[in-house]
Amino acid sequence: TFFIHRCRSRLGRCRKLARKIYKQFNTMSGRPLKIGLTGGIGSGKTTVAKLFEKLGVPVYYSDVETRRIINTNPQIKANIIKHFGEESYINGELNRKYIGGIVFLDSSKLQLLNDLTHPAVAEDVKNWFAKQTTPYAIEETAIIFETGIEKNFDYIIGVTAPEEIRIKRVMTRDNLSEAEVKHRINKQMSDSEKMKRCDFVILNDGTSSLESQVLEIELQI
Repeated sequence: TFFIHRCRSRLGRCRKLARKIYKQFNTMSGRPLKIGLTGGIGSGKTTVAKLFEKLGVPVYYSDVETRRIINTNPQIKANIIKHFGEESYINGELNRKYIGGIVFLDSSKLQLLNDLTHPAVAEDVKNWFAKQTTPYAIEETAIIFETGIEKNFDYIIGVTAPEEIRIKRVMTRDNLSEAEVKHRINKQMSDSEKMKRCDFVILNDGTSSLESQVLEIELQI
């Protein structure tokens, strides 16, 4: 009870101690720390991930790898066509605009798509982490808390940005209207809730230095 009380009253010191123990354990075991990198649509997760890559940290880009699996796994393709229709694929590749128009309007359809793809992606991530030899490696994914996989990571880094900036980024990137982007943001877990659950938070507002924030986290992991 005394130990718990001290931890609660000195949370910062205890978290540093926990990180030190984790680091020592993983150094002895040879297993790299598993870091999750997350954030809402338009937050700039990929930009931050590439900065970590410049430091020599391996990054698993979930969106990219999920597309690869969806486009090459015959069983997944068949299931998606079965549930979402023949329009789901164009020339053998997922019709992202068509699928996005369905799943971002219907949360049950989004859950169905995740259920169809998650097992294969989870296995792919597991195999990827097992091959890494660096002190830590990162999985970049938007839906860590939504899918309940936070327990798979030693630490989680959140990337956040003001909503108006996120909207402009996604409108430019995906050629969507402001209303469409707002609808997609509203379908996701709120940014404030997501960031509260992260161990580290990076502010990507176009003014704060991303490089310095990444280096600060690098020193603490």
